[in-house]
Amino acid sequence: MVDRFVCDTSVIFNGLILDLVDNGELGENPEILIPNIVVAEIEYRTNIQKEIGFFGLNVLKKLRKWHDEKIIKLIIVGNRPTREEIKMSPGGELDALIRESALKNEAILITSDRIQGDVGIFEGLEVFVAKQKKLIKDTEPLKLKLFDYFDDITMSVHLKRNISPYAKKGSPGNWYLEKITEEPISSQLIEDIALEIIENVREDEHSFIEIEKEGAVVAQLREFRIVITRPPFSKEVEITAVRPLVSLTLSDYSIDTRLKKRLEVAEGILVSGSPGAGKSTFSAALANYYLSQDKVVKTLESVRDLQVRPEITQYTKLEGSLENSADILLLVRPDFTIFDEVRVFGDFKIYSDFRLSGVGMVG
Repeated sequence: MVDRFVCDTSVIFNGLILDLVDNGELGENPEILIPNIVVAEIEYRTNIQKEIGFFGLNVLKKLRKWHDEKIIKLIIVGNRPTREEIKMSPGGELDALIRESALKNEAILITSDRIQGDVGIFEGLEVFVAKQKKLIKDTEPLKLKLFDYFDDITMSVHLKRNISPYAKKGSPGNWYLEKITEEPISSQLIEDIALEIIENVREDEHSFIEIEKEGAVVAQLREFRIVITRPPFSKEVEITAVRPLVSLTLSDYSIDTRLKKRLEVAEGILVSGSPGAGKSTFSAALANYYLSQDKVVKTLESVRDLQVRPEITQYTKLEGSLENSADILLLVRPDFTIFDEVRVFGDFKIYSDFRLSGVGMVG
């Protein structure tokens, strides 16, 4: 008898269902049941321009292709949820409907969500808990189409649908813009590049999604900071990838002796300059310098892309708020905090609160 499996959203959004089929862990020609609830959730995420939605949609397309090739038997089951039920998804209502679908169809529930699996077992379901993929180690090279646009002097690459790709080349404060090729980026190519980026970010142990909002995602793929934007936020699909070319120490800068002495004793420093002038590079050099002086150093960053030594913990927004992060960071009691970057009034308030608390600040 062929086993029947019901997939929840977790194994679609992380792509594990494809690995299970490909590795033969579900047997030969298994029946894969996809609840309409799961389809609706993926469709909803895609409609609001979330990259995870596009990724999940690509997984569904692959499952359909395997069905047509007789590798699996794909069946869509159940009713579509209402808009209200989708909105209540964080409360577990959709997960409960997925478990109910597995029960009705006498199928094994496949999930990578531990809570979903434990509740399913409690309710008497047979549960297959899919283990997360082995993360790619940072010693293993990554091969992405995006990297084809970089050379040794490329600082950033700018890709936009139906526009020729451009690259910013040179060094901080001394760069130029260059067209990489005359051929415009096609819709299919930019979607393939975006999908490949998200796949690798999810599988690499030193990469992560920093921010995901409607029409925009910010990802850190090893040393690359990548921003993917879509309508309605941007008029066209666009990918910007920034790579730090240099990691400098304080001694690499031609600093006047008097200024260096000032940096050694100053505990309230603001670094200003135009985009690409090297503010972050200099701030990272200061962070590493203070660490070498036996100081406890932390960073507070909207996007954690400063190139600092691993002993320095990099913090970002806690529950979407830098103010929340600051409350925790004050309890950690660092000697110095690198605040990248200070832009709006609230940021200056956080900066001043830290200084008044006796914490050395570089903003």
